[in-house]
Amino acid sequence: MTSQTIANTPTPDQIRRAPKVLLHDHLDGGLRPATIVELARENAYTQLPETDPEKLGIWFREAADSGSLERYLETFSHTVGVMQTRDALVRVAAECAEDLAEDGVVYAEVRYAPEQHLEGGLSLEEVVEAVNEGFREGERRARENGHRIRVGALLTAMRHAARALEIAELANRYRDLGVVGFDIAGAEAGYPPTRHLDAFEYLKRENNHFTIHAGEAFGLPSIWQALQWCGADRLGHGVRIIDDIQVHEDGRVELGRLASYVRDKRIPLELCPSSNLQTGAAASYAEHPIGLLRRLHFRATVNTDNRLMSYTSMTREFEHLVEAFGYTLDDMQWFSVNAMKSAFIPFDERLAMINDVIKPGYAELKSEWLFRQTASTSGSVDSEG
Repeated sequence: MTSQTIANTPTPDQIRRAPKVLLHDHLDGGLRPATIVELARENAYTQLPETDPEKLGIWFREAADSGSLERYLETFSHTVGVMQTRDALVRVAAECAEDLAEDGVVYAEVRYAPEQHLEGGLSLEEVVEAVNEGFREGERRARENGHRIRVGALLTAMRHAARALEIAELANRYRDLGVVGFDIAGAEAGYPPTRHLDAFEYLKRENNHFTIHAGEAFGLPSIWQALQWCGADRLGHGVRIIDDIQVHEDGRVELGRLASYVRDKRIPLELCPSSNLQTGAAASYAEHPIGLLRRLHFRATVNTDNRLMSYTSMTREFEHLVEAFGYTLDDMQWFSVNAMKSAFIPFDERLAMINDVIKPGYAELKSEWLFRQTASTSGSVDSEG
């Protein structure tokens, strides 16, 4: 093992401390089980399958892993069910920011659908303002605990509904008040992104940013429409671009026209390995397309999707990838810089995060082996002397 290898192979603790960037995380998919139980009790929500936090956490993981779409969707009915008041939204958003910061995330874009939080009488605007307040509170608590994080919100429209333009206009009104972009989510099959062209055309006229869930379950047509009809800045998941890449027996790799376009245009892919395993996009971490996409230098990023349902975090995602592909701190930095380059905040702020936070953070981690080596050598010399 060379010194370079020693320097770059991350330990679990280094993975956790490494400055990470998260672009694809659902607010209603990352609640703490204990918070769900407490909010259910406070708001008279009686539908939970378990009221013990530990058992409830296990239920969420098992339901998400069951292979049943019905059970998977049921998990969100419970999290959304307890997120119908202002206080609940503030709390969930604050805890989200705290949890991400504790996990070493320095920048995150967290998405949610305002239209799903109106059952308690809140307006769309009140939902957005409550979540933004929670993110700011979470950032403040993180600073008090010695962590730094910046969180931007992505407002999501549900692709099976008919409120995309309304939510796009909402995202534009709050674009300088904590909201950094727009998204559509929900079942891809039968609900192509082109159903919401009016929303995307509006955002383009307003010079605003948007990502589209595409290429997770439905494949290349979904990716093509998201890019060429709708003009998406990023692809939410986009993992099925692998269907347009052919690996020959002799090792040659041939990219189709769409895959070449995505790579050449540096279109960011919001890859979510653990979630993709649950939805059948890959059979194992070792077989996940991220390995090939990394080698081919696509603009690949690593994300959590739904931390509660997938029992994951950014640290766990990278631990799986380090084990599967032998990734180093250099690889982690590459993914993190990719993500920061692809964020929806202004260019100068992205650049400052890369140069002043991310690169110095990885440089410090990569230097730690040298001091361990020095201490070890000093100890052996002292014992001999």
